[in-house]
Amino acid sequence: MILVLLGTQNNSFHRLLEEIDNLIEKKVINEKVIVQAGYTKYESKNMKIFSLIPQNELNNYQKEANLIITHGGVGSIISSLKIGKKVIAIPRLHEYGEHVNDHQKQIVESFDKKGYIIGINDVSQLENAIKKVANFIPKKYEANNKKMLSIIEQFIDNIK
Repeated sequence: MILVLLGTQNNSFHRLLEEIDNLIEKKVINEKVIVQAGYTKYESKNMKIFSLIPQNELNNYQKEANLIITHGGVGSIISSLKIGKKVIAIPRLHEYGEHVNDHQKQIVESFDKKGYIIGINDVSQLENAIKKVANFIPKKYEANNKKMLSIIEQFIDNIK
């Protein structure tokens, strides 16, 4: 099963679902596809699409999934990596009205460069990314909580 996470932004990410639908039709994707679409309104006979999935059910879908395809949201990426899933991430882009800016490009690029995910810049690269998944071994994600605590402590010290 493939789980697709589009986040909860109030903008559509229609073009990603169109490409996934296309890849199902082309038989590049042969597994069941479950989508948490958020505000993206899309109908498909090929995918099971939910606006929002309750957290406990979403956790179960994430555990069951063989692959997670997600937008470039840190929460979606990290929650998938923490349970050892293979992730393909595609940033929402400002030019398509999918987000207020292009910060997701940097997020996806950073996780990709570190070997945690397969990051792509555009939905047109999704087919090749899916073909790479079988041989992709993601680097194990470990949160750097000590560094985060240090940053927070420095911030608090500077406020005093």
